[in-house]
Amino acid sequence: MVAYDNKNNEGFSPNLPEMTGTTIMAVKYADGILIGADCRTSMGTYVSSRFTDKLTKISDNIYCCRSGSAADTQAITQYITELVQRSSFIDKEIPSVKKAAMAAKDIIYRYPNMLAGLIIAGYDTEPSIFNISLGGTMTEAEWQIGGSGSAYIYGLCDTTFKPNMNLEEAIEFVKLAVTCAIKRDNASGGCIRMASITREGVQRFFYSGDKILNST
Repeated sequence: MVAYDNKNNEGFSPNLPEMTGTTIMAVKYADGILIGADCRTSMGTYVSSRFTDKLTKISDNIYCCRSGSAADTQAITQYITELVQRSSFIDKEIPSVKKAAMAAKDIIYRYPNMLAGLIIAGYDTEPSIFNISLGGTMTEAEWQIGGSGSAYIYGLCDTTFKPNMNLEEAIEFVKLAVTCAIKRDNASGGCIRMASITREGVQRFFYSGDKILNST
């Protein structure tokens, strides 16, 4: 560890915010949604965790992929979780993916100092994926990527995405994309976590770092 130098602003500082850095993504496949993310959390150049779970449960059918400040994204997802669960209880309905995404969008837009980029994905009446950028812009698409590692894999995702993939194909698509981002982005790393969200429920997957880096 390098001692922090206030004059030159170099090295590690205990006052730096904990950042998820991150490569996050979500993709539609034949039966639902597959989300994935790396597991590195850092404070400046210091890697504070190699096993962070950036796939946060909002409800039984909705998950959030988090990038940016760990504290900000945790606070936002906690608020959204409470809002969605209360709304679902009152309305006696399955939680809406779009309503959850709109709630996240409103918070990020209203508080621009928050460092949070989120992907909200899930299955209500159909699978849906929404990306909310740092400024609060919300977009919907067949696949979405975010975080610092996403800049390195847009072209890869454009050329390798196929509509109506089966689960195995979707897993390989996400694994390849996140692994390539990890190899180029120093804020992404560790292992890969994934979750499949379908009408039947959620299935989690985990791939350790030694396996993914030797697979591409």
